[in-house]
Amino acid sequence: SPSMNPFSPAMKQWLERWIKSREASHLQAGKWGERQAARFLKRSLRYRIREQRVRVGTHDELDIVAEHSGILVFVEVKTRRNEAYGRPFAAVNKAKRKRLSRAAVNYLKKYKLQPDHIRFDVIEVIGERGGKPPAIRHIENAFSLDSSYRLWW
Repeated sequence: SPSMNPFSPAMKQWLERWIKSREASHLQAGKWGERQAARFLKRSLRYRIREQRVRVGTHDELDIVAEHSGILVFVEVKTRRNEAYGRPFAAVNKAKRKRLSRAAVNYLKKYKLQPDHIRFDVIEVIGERGGKPPAIRHIENAFSLDSSYRLWW
């Protein structure tokens, strides 16, 4: 049967670009920061990136899921233009840590993973797209799994 898509490939491409251009600037900055963080983990630290921007459930998202030295690492990326309002890491408060813990446990369940070790890292990316190379700070083992969650194995 013929395709139900009324748009030509060129029209579809234009529409996708237009939608992306309307995306909030903070979301664009966040995606840029996540790309910088993933590149840093791969090239500088030799991490293996399993996935990026992983939706787990209806509300939870993991920025980066990586592996390094036998450890499954869940990485939260915080991007800021500058540090006028403090360290980006400060935004990873108790509520955010709890959401990330829930997302990590749901990720493990979804993929039926039972790693020997898991870790939560935070990467701060300070800078902006089109500017000089960003400052990147990697905070290993930034926090532990929230006490309201347990690994089942």
